Amino acid sequence: MADDRPTLTHLDGAGAPRMVDVGDKADTDRLAVAEGWLRLGPAARAALTPGANQKGDVLGIARLAGIQGAKRASDLIPLCHPLPLDAVGVAVELRPDGIWVEARVRTRWRTGVEMEALTAVSAALLCAYDMLKAVDRGLRIDGVRLLEKRGGRSGTWTAGA
Repeated sequence: MADDRPTLTHLDGAGAPRMVDVGDKADTDRLAVAEGWLRLGPAARAALTPGANQKGDVLGIARLAGIQGAKRASDLIPLCHPLPLDAVGVAVELRPDGIWVEARVRTRWRTGVEMEALTAVSAALLCAYDMLKAVDRGLRIDGVRLLEKRGGRSGTWTAGA
């Protein structure tokens, strides 16, 4: 009976880690969109009032951290390919539920940019956490997830609600 379980592409036949060979794949337009949240208490929310935080513009600095995170994903994730990124957009917004971050990453290459989008969101959230932790130890990073990916052999995928 054949084993129908999906295989992990980052493991070879013996189970050892490997970087996936993408050398024979065609360059295609790729997009990934990810999101995440930093849940805030009242003290952290108050610190986001303009001029209230001695460390500066939390949302603006978090946006820059997200862009930098996308560019450095392969430095943090051992089997992630370094990619030539065409565009990285990071939105950081204060909403009633906390700070919401969305990253949109594009490239024209042989592998997708999901890890770059997820790393961008994570870096932005961690940056905001770092800047606000002095006033609120109860901050919580939540809901980091891929929303959409386009391109390549597997085509388009979108997350359910």
